[in-house]
Amino acid sequence: MLNIQAFVFNFASENTYILYNENKNAWLIDPGNMNEQETNLISNFIKDNELKIQKILLTHAHIDHVFGLQWAYDTFNLPIIMHQEDQEILDMLQMSGMRFGMKIDPVKVDVEYINEGDQLDFDGEKFKIYHVPGHSPGSIVYHNENQKFMISGDVLFEGSIGRTDLYKGNYDQLINGIRTKLLVLDDETQVFSGHGNPTSIGFEKQYNPFLR
Repeated sequence: MLNIQAFVFNFASENTYILYNENKNAWLIDPGNMNEQETNLISNFIKDNELKIQKILLTHAHIDHVFGLQWAYDTFNLPIIMHQEDQEILDMLQMSGMRFGMKIDPVKVDVEYINEGDQLDFDGEKFKIYHVPGHSPGSIVYHNENQKFMISGDVLFEGSIGRTDLYKGNYDQLINGIRTKLLVLDDETQVFSGHGNPTSIGFEKQYNPFLR
């Protein structure tokens, strides 16, 4: 049985997730911890629960989802799993920081690319990978069919969708990806988004104004 712990970090109220199980194995998704206080919060949770971080994953590489990426890489000595189409976004981190008046060092990490159709295994729990561009070119969704939940990043929110006015955003592409890859899943599937509250596929099919 997988547990999901969410942390709300940085100025964008970004959701960082830790998935973990009874074996104390864990995945870290979208480390957005921006300062010492936030880093201590997530570090203490990992230590207090004696978790072993086995994977570091990104849903996408926008600045608010990667503030803690260098810390995560240096701390756990694991490659970063992401889609290749967002490598350019990650490489633009310094430029993105300048837009917010921040000086950010470029990240120096090893990367493993993941693609649509790949699967990740978490102690027998399988995660399907969906490439759903439109918010960013390499946005991916991690879906666990057995426990009926997904980590959607900024693809799909409660009552909304990801912004498409950013670099390489595409509204039609995002809507099409959501409709053809996510809305076809079980209505009970929980959606853990990159910002805001969890929702479900059934709720979004019925109430999301972008998807009616």
